[in-house]
Amino acid sequence: MTENAQQQPSAPNTELPTQYAPAEVEETLYERWVDRGYFAADAKSDKPAYTIVIPPPNVTGSLHLGHAFQHTLMDALTRRKRMQGFEALWLPGMDHAGIATQNKVEQQLAEEGKSRHDLGREEFVDRVWQWKEEYGGKILGQMRRLGDGVDWDRERFTMDEGLSKAVQTIFKKLYEDELIYRAERIINWCPRCLTAISDIEVEYQEDDGELVSIKYGEGEETLVVATTRAETMLGDTAVAVHPDDERYQHLVGKRIKLPLTDRTIPVVADTHVDPEFGTGAVKVTPAHDPNDFAIGQRHDLESITVMDERAVITVHGPFEGLDRFEARSTIVAALRSQGRIVAEKRPYVHSVGHCSRCETTIEPRLSMQWWVKVGPLAQAAGDAVRDGRVTIHPADMSKRYFDWVDNMHDWCISRQLWWGHRIPVWYGPEGEVVCVGPDEEPPSGEGWTQDSDVLDTWFSSGLWPFSTLGWPEQTEDLRKFYPTDVLLTGHDIIFFWVARMMMFGLYAMDGEVPFRTIALTGLVRDERGKKMSKSFGNVVDPLDWMDKYGSDAVRFTLARGANPGTDVPIGEEWVQASRNFANKIWNATRFALINGATIEGPLPAPSEMSATDRWILSRLNKTVAEVDAFYDDFQFAKLSDALYHFAWDEVFDWYVELSKTTFQAGGEAAEVSKRVLGEVLDVTLKLLHPVVPFVTETLWTTLTGGESIVIADWPNDSGFRDADAERELEALQSVITEVRRFRHDQGLQPGQRVPARLSLDGTALAPHEAAIRQLLRLQPEGDAFTATATLPVAGAEVALDLSGTIDVAAERKRLAKDLAAAEKEKAQANAKLGNEAFLSKAPDNVVEKIRTRLAKAEEDITRIQAQLGRLPSA
Repeated sequence: MTENAQQQPSAPNTELPTQYAPAEVEETLYERWVDRGYFAADAKSDKPAYTIVIPPPNVTGSLHLGHAFQHTLMDALTRRKRMQGFEALWLPGMDHAGIATQNKVEQQLAEEGKSRHDLGREEFVDRVWQWKEEYGGKILGQMRRLGDGVDWDRERFTMDEGLSKAVQTIFKKLYEDELIYRAERIINWCPRCLTAISDIEVEYQEDDGELVSIKYGEGEETLVVATTRAETMLGDTAVAVHPDDERYQHLVGKRIKLPLTDRTIPVVADTHVDPEFGTGAVKVTPAHDPNDFAIGQRHDLESITVMDERAVITVHGPFEGLDRFEARSTIVAALRSQGRIVAEKRPYVHSVGHCSRCETTIEPRLSMQWWVKVGPLAQAAGDAVRDGRVTIHPADMSKRYFDWVDNMHDWCISRQLWWGHRIPVWYGPEGEVVCVGPDEEPPSGEGWTQDSDVLDTWFSSGLWPFSTLGWPEQTEDLRKFYPTDVLLTGHDIIFFWVARMMMFGLYAMDGEVPFRTIALTGLVRDERGKKMSKSFGNVVDPLDWMDKYGSDAVRFTLARGANPGTDVPIGEEWVQASRNFANKIWNATRFALINGATIEGPLPAPSEMSATDRWILSRLNKTVAEVDAFYDDFQFAKLSDALYHFAWDEVFDWYVELSKTTFQAGGEAAEVSKRVLGEVLDVTLKLLHPVVPFVTETLWTTLTGGESIVIADWPNDSGFRDADAERELEALQSVITEVRRFRHDQGLQPGQRVPARLSLDGTALAPHEAAIRQLLRLQPEGDAFTATATLPVAGAEVALDLSGTIDVAAERKRLAKDLAAAEKEKAQANAKLGNEAFLSKAPDNVVEKIRTRLAKAEEDITRIQAQLGRLPSA
């Protein structure tokens, strides 16, 4: 717990509106925080650094629930560290998002009846910059709405001058170290975006297609191959069989006729072929399939490209000019007419790659591209985790990381776009190739041209942890805030981003890791656990929920579902519940202020406190310790749940309610409890602040008179524990809970008063008689008191006089009817579970349902019999 030494509180304002209205305070509070520089980090500070870089959202993007989820967690981590005395930097920025942004501007041009080619490269890029200034960065304003405590003075953009210099610097360094090279290989090509995309930007889905079996060759020199892409046969340059397949030994080394063409192609033996799959013979199209390309390399086969960049057939007259899918059906029809189709299967469901940006079917294509040789870089990225320099949390996610970095293929980094970091390589008239660094003049003169491609967006975002801090310059920011402490991101971009940053960080920063911990989250799903998708109609705009319930409610709901690495279901009713929690905090603090709760002066000595005061302080300190442990383990769901139950159940439902009796009685005990309640609220609000910053700021500054909870000290566990007080309050809670349950079972209204005799002498409950009577609405027994029901609980006894409050005969009749129904249900369930014939045939889920019904019936019987036993005699 804290002594509030950081700020000298003014006299607290005890006035709070009767209701909390988030819309009236959130924007004002956030702008005040920013204006006062609370989120600005000082590189010259002597405080220990704590750094998180934000996964840069696309400049085209807007805040979705996934962003809101991860930003809430990063903000909570940073706010807590700031309160703990760290120089906390949460660095914001945006990614230029090459394909997505270029598509946006091309769509704009299309509405004007133009294409980028009408403008030319330079004018088109200018147009993209204009779009970025006018429409881009919408998400930054939405981050403010969420309450992101980022250092806006350090906001970066992957195409700004400093980051562009970093990109050019590392490209040249990799090039000179022979880790970047140019080569012709099979790449994933999007005929819609007209660019190469990496393996991790391909999304696979099950599509309905066709599988056709085609007869190649003539007479005895015949083979049957099966394919889902008949149009590529025009580029076949071999048929491959396994070298041990005796069926085709006589054909290996011979040439056979390729249908529909005037070419013959060889039959080659290659161990890649599975003799057990299909006919054991496969067509080989080196220019249009990665496996076929590898076979072609091993057997020195020609690579024939049969489609252009838009996937239109470019060879063989009858099919030239056809789209690939039109060509597929046309070619199959032509083969069928020649009797070459041996079998056809439609629909044939198989996995097909699609562009993650536009969902167009990917076309494998032989192309000259730039590549990163990832072998040594990936080895270093794996070693950093294996030797403990970087920790992955949760630990079981490490396997996914190692599966990727240990088996990574060379990375195709060139994209056939105009928007992005242009590859800094110039080609001369005599075949010269010159890579140019950021401070070097490119070669000039007739015949010199720059490479037209740009770099993959992930190339520049892979530099993010150090380029944003000023690298390649050795800046104060870089010295203070690198390496960063935590990378918090979704497990779905381990491959896209996490591995890239690890490779580049270790390479550029002389073996120093880019972050010490990788905290991986799951993905946000709807309340049924279903993926959110526009096609499913279940996508939620978090801003709508913020408008209705406030940002704190959205944040708390997301944090409360955040178990490490596990997907997070979320529904509107849960946000409503979080809004109710914010209202509960508000109302409890308002009650405390009205009743004089204070943080002024030291806490009274334990000897001056009641057991109730000592109990809540003991529980408070345990909660501080528990929350700290959960934060250190990235257990956001558990820390949120612990805070929810401590605040709602123990502080608001028990301590505040018990304090009412003390406050009414007045005197020294009331003054002590006012100070204790102030302390409890002070600490509880601080513990809640990182997750629900707005409501806690409003309440804490009102309670304490302090400047801002953002710069308040984080609570410490003082070590105070009182096991005796905890046992005593546990007994008190048992009495109140049990009598409340009995009253409810008897149909008594919550406010209905009942005469009662309390036998508390000799128990720890004796000092609590006034509170018990008040909370349970129990009147003094009076002269005409008759004990019609007696409840022994926690070593005490509560006798109630229910005469005149309930119709005992009617209540017995009702309960007897319920008991008979429960006993009948039990008998039926037992009969089925005792029937071997039924058990042998019934599905497991049906049997389990009957077992559940039996357990419920037995529970009901026990409960009803207890209620009957407690009723007064008729």
